[in-house]
Amino acid sequence: MTMDAATPPARDHGVQPERTALSWNRTALALVVNALLAIRSGWVGGFAGFTVVGAVLLLAAVAAVVYGTHRRRELDREPTRPVPPAAVLAAAGVTLLACAAGVASVLLVR
Repeated sequence: MTMDAATPPARDHGVQPERTALSWNRTALALVVNALLAIRSGWVGGFAGFTVVGAVLLLAAVAAVVYGTHRRRELDREPTRPVPPAAVLAAAGVTLLACAAGVASVLLVR
């Protein structure tokens, strides 16, 4: 049995798309919980900054859900398709946004 050089070998992708979707769901859930805590702290304590941080975290959670859903559908269709550079930048942007909101909330406490 010979393989054509242009044909990639068959590969078992297992549950990688499902793990990817679950990780994005967990990330979004963590962002939502932290956003709700920040918003509550802002409303109860009278800190407008916490409310803003909570809103930013909610936006990051929505972005994580949208990107995770899109990526899961891509992996369901073509498991071997690499991550496009624009998607990597989008994921990095969401991560940086969430990190900036976390740093801002720590600085607001002081």
